[in-house]
Amino acid sequence: MSPTPLPTHRRIAAVLVLIPTLVALALWAFAWPAARTAPRDVPLGVAGPPAATAPVAHQLEQREGAFDLRRYADEAEARDAIEDREVYGAVVVTPQGPKLLTASAASPAVAQLLQQAVARQAGASGQAVPTEDVVPAAASDPRGAVLNTSVLPLALAGIGAGVAVTLLGLRGLVAVGALAGSAALVGGVAATLSHSWLDALPGNWWAVAGTFALATLAVSGAVAGLAALLGRPGLGLGTLLMMLIGNPFSGAASAPEMLPEPAGVIGQWLPPGAGVSLLRSVAFFDGASAVGPALTLTWWAVLGLGAVLVGHAVRGRTAPAADATEREPALAG
Repeated sequence: MSPTPLPTHRRIAAVLVLIPTLVALALWAFAWPAARTAPRDVPLGVAGPPAATAPVAHQLEQREGAFDLRRYADEAEARDAIEDREVYGAVVVTPQGPKLLTASAASPAVAQLLQQAVARQAGASGQAVPTEDVVPAAASDPRGAVLNTSVLPLALAGIGAGVAVTLLGLRGLVAVGALAGSAALVGGVAATLSHSWLDALPGNWWAVAGTFALATLAVSGAVAGLAALLGRPGLGLGTLLMMLIGNPFSGAASAPEMLPEPAGVIGQWLPPGAGVSLLRSVAFFDGASAVGPALTLTWWAVLGLGAVLVGHAVRGRTAPAADATEREPALAG
């Protein structure tokens, strides 16, 4: 027997409650991190002899909780740390005065923040601080707008693939093949647009395309896997998780360390945030610090696709028994 539909007044009440709740959740997810953006333990290097760097480090430490200072012996070590994505920049103390090294490719917002912080610090002495961008963003996209705006389309592509596979009734290996094929095509198209046409993401084309594809597969696998395990409610849960949590918590517009805690950490555990971090690594830093986000995306994809296979297999065994129970005739008398 089909379930009895809810009365009209209850359905209207459900809509009146659901829509404002979703709006409030969306405003919280997107507005809260944006309104609370500030440096929180941003890794920053200080290079030079200990006696010379002590005053600089002391002044930077006055901004409690803003920077995670790391000491380096000289400018060469600081440059290596920036290129390895250990720090976002470094203040090098030279005989001629302090010098700032930044990496706008890691985050244009953090690079600008460091320039302002060091300039404010040197303002009292009236000494201008020379700045060098060690790993610059793409010349055609100095503000990193393409990378920042790629998070939403990738999330939508993954969610759309997961929803389509579920609603079209694809099961088992067929569903896995459809999700993998869709992710591969999305990766190729995204790399062609951002790398070949806009020239905003340099580096190896195949690495950029593979990152786009893996990030999309992680999202689509998670959505389809939750649907396979939970049914239609899994679609809603997966969509909310990726769109309202993963997207605004990704730190794409600034950096994970610029988001309020624990949003930055949570964002890096989810595919959108891990995808942005991996894109930065392969596009600008020759793969430095790529292992962590690559493993995060891989686990999401593997677990999601595994849930697609296991969920449909389990539900396929239980469905015949449930159907037989529903069709069993009642005994007379």
